[in-house]
Amino acid sequence: MWISKLWAVSLCCLSSFVSATILQNGQVRVTDYPNTVAEASSHNWKTYPANAAELSYKGRWDDNHISWWSVPGLKFGFTGKEVAITFGPHTSNGVLVAFRINGEDWQFSNITTNATHLLISPSTEGVDLTSPISPSTFELRVTNWAYGVQVKSVHVAAGSSLIKLKDYNRRIEVIGDSLSSGMYGTYEGLSSYAYGLAAGLGDTEYSVTAYPGICLTDQECWGNPRGQTYQWYRTSDTGGRATNIYGTNPPLWDFSKHPAADIVVINLGTNDNNTANNVTNQDYYNSYIELVEGVHNVWPKAQIIISALWNDFGKSGNTYVQGPAFVTEIWDVYKHFNSPSYLSSTHTCPPRNPLKWWLPPCKPGRPNAPFVHYFNTTGILQHNDIGPLWHPTDVGYVKVASHLMQYISLKFGWELRATGPEVLHDTLYWNDQDSY
Repeated sequence: MWISKLWAVSLCCLSSFVSATILQNGQVRVTDYPNTVAEASSHNWKTYPANAAELSYKGRWDDNHISWWSVPGLKFGFTGKEVAITFGPHTSNGVLVAFRINGEDWQFSNITTNATHLLISPSTEGVDLTSPISPSTFELRVTNWAYGVQVKSVHVAAGSSLIKLKDYNRRIEVIGDSLSSGMYGTYEGLSSYAYGLAAGLGDTEYSVTAYPGICLTDQECWGNPRGQTYQWYRTSDTGGRATNIYGTNPPLWDFSKHPAADIVVINLGTNDNNTANNVTNQDYYNSYIELVEGVHNVWPKAQIIISALWNDFGKSGNTYVQGPAFVTEIWDVYKHFNSPSYLSSTHTCPPRNPLKWWLPPCKPGRPNAPFVHYFNTTGILQHNDIGPLWHPTDVGYVKVASHLMQYISLKFGWELRATGPEVLHDTLYWNDQDSY
């Protein structure tokens, strides 16, 4: 590479006074997000109810338009230069949401219960640009799994309108616990590997039914009253909000009203593996078989990826080693569904279990082609990718998401279509000094 003499001299001189300090943009990460609360009566808006046909709810929402699980979202097209949302009484006060228009970067705001927030205004960056994305799109995502919002109404400027957007033709579902919901990530759900995977694939609809502390096995774990073999069939998660609203009988999720997932990723077992929860290896294996059978029954054409657990890392002599967790059991689940005996079975329906009445009716004669795949996480994470509270750092989440993206791309031929707009926020940091 050709370097001018002047630039070479500059480098030489620079090295004489540069200190050994590594900068990350020289900035502190901002968390005092703008207050977007607005007085609705002072605006001449056109208002749409929460059940307007133009609104597309992403992830799991109940009939009262209350969000559940991790990174649930709302998306629609619009005309004009204003978008406001009125949030209802079941909105968690102060919950952080991310929102953006078109391919612009994510913005953030803390939401107030029973308040209207003006999220897009004439001063919003990019609101005047009308191409190449047309009509303009608005997307909102709730960052935390335990908190949520209730949409009461959506507003646009007078003379403007909402537009129903067409869904992407690929769908992915992630079923998990705190590792999938992004616990301790900078933006929690919006920093999780599950979101990074789905949004990173691009042009993909996604739902993340993950909640911290939940077990695969249907039992109480870390305050969660039920496990995923029960809760995955429910609209709401296992958190306190759901208990306050629904008690012990949360509504069933109506799979018939929502398009089937093409790919399902399951990452469960870290909580089952903790001795405090007393889950036996056999119970874990049986529960995994039950969940995979249930997912396959609901979505017979879905490809199911079961993920190995990375568990924790510990010091061993003068190095670090990764602790095992249900290694044999997860591999045995994979082998079970790929065995000749299983694939040649007629899959007749067993008698209905009255104790599990919530399970959808069995569909006999399901496809006999392999549909369960094993994702080996060994070697993806190292000990410094795990934070002090046993969850991946932002970098750790990115590494898992990136490997899963390539796994899906190579195995199922999915193109990587996120070719410009940011997926993860506040990851633009760099060092622009040398000669330390």
